[in-house]
Amino acid sequence: MSAAATGPIRAIISKGAWRRNLARLRAAAPTAKFLSVIKADAYGHGAVQAARCLEADAFGVARLGEGLELRRAGIDKPVVLMEGVFSQAELQQAVDHQLDLMVHAAHQIDWLERQPAAADARVVWLKLNTGMNRLGFEPTELASVYSRLSRIALVGEIRLVTHLATADEQDHALTALQLERFSLAMKSLTCEVAPVFSIGNSAGILRHLATQGSWVRAGIALYGVTPTDEQSAEQLGLEPVMTLESEIIALRDIAAGESVGYGASWVASRPTRIAVVAAGYADGVPRHWPSGAPVLIAGQPAPLVGRVSMDMITVDVTDIEAAQVGERVVLWGDGLPVHEVARRAGTIGYELLCRVTARVPRIYRE
Repeated sequence: MSAAATGPIRAIISKGAWRRNLARLRAAAPTAKFLSVIKADAYGHGAVQAARCLEADAFGVARLGEGLELRRAGIDKPVVLMEGVFSQAELQQAVDHQLDLMVHAAHQIDWLERQPAAADARVVWLKLNTGMNRLGFEPTELASVYSRLSRIALVGEIRLVTHLATADEQDHALTALQLERFSLAMKSLTCEVAPVFSIGNSAGILRHLATQGSWVRAGIALYGVTPTDEQSAEQLGLEPVMTLESEIIALRDIAAGESVGYGASWVASRPTRIAVVAAGYADGVPRHWPSGAPVLIAGQPAPLVGRVSMDMITVDVTDIEAAQVGERVVLWGDGLPVHEVARRAGTIGYELLCRVTARVPRIYRE
C-alpha cells in the first residue's frame, strides 16, 4: 500500500530501532532466551514484518489466528499462543501448524488429553497465577497439574511462566510477593532437573534482575516505549520504532474570537494561523486528545486546537514560520514519545500504537 494512494498520513517503522531495542534488552538479560511479543499485529507495527526483522528465540501471540498468519508468511521459529487455545478444534490446528501452547486452565488440559499424539510433541508453557489474578493455576496446584501434563504424549517440554502485575513500579510490594510465591511453587516439584521458567516482562527485564529467569518476554520495550512512568524511553536506552506522521493540507487565518471545529470548543484569543492536518480518529488519533496537546512541525511543538475529527486535526501554527502546505507533521514517535502523547490523552502508549487503523500505510525503513 502506498502513501500516495491513501493520503498523507503514514506510520514509518524503523527496522534499525527495532533491532537496537532488542539488543538493548538482550544486554539487560544476557543469559536469558527471548520471546518477543508480537501479538495485536506487533502492537500495530506489523507482526510478519516484526518476525522477519527480530532475531528472537520465539515469538508470542495471543490467539490462534495470529499464529496462523505467521506460519502462512513462512515464519518457522517457535510461536507461542499466549492465551492458549479456546476449543478442541483450535488445538488440532495449533498442532497441525506446530504452534506452542500456554496452558492456564483445567479444561485446556482436558483437550490435550483427548488429542492424539503427534509426530512432534509441543512445548507447553504452564501458567501460574501469583498475583495478577487473571489467568493461571494457583501455586498450590502446580505439582498436580505438572504431573498430569507430564503424562500426556502430545506434551514435550513443560516451561513455567507467570506474569507480573506491578513490575513497572520499582518498589511495589506485590512484585516481591509474586516472586516469593513462584519460588515456593517451584520447590513443590520433584523433578530431577528444575524446569525452564519465565517471569520477566519488559519492565522486569529492565528493572528487576530477579525476574529474568531462563526466558524473558519482551513486549512494549521492543517498540521503543517505556514500560514505566518513572523513566523515559530515552533514559532506558530505547528508540521509538513507529513514527506516525502526516502533512499540513490547508492553512487558515482567523480573527480573535473565532472558533475552530465541531462544537466551537476552542476560541482564538488572538489573531491565529491554523494548520489543518490530515489525521483523525479514523486513523487512530485519539478523539479525546485535548486542546493544547502538541504535535511537531519542523521540529517545533504546535498545540492542537479544537476537537479531533474523523479525518483531520487543527493546530495553532501562528509562531511557526515553516508551517506550509505539505510540511511534515509528527503525531508521535521521532522527537515526541508516544508515552507522552498517551498521557495527554488519558491513556497508555500501548493503546495508541494498537489502534492505528488499517488505512494508515506502514512504511518500513532500515
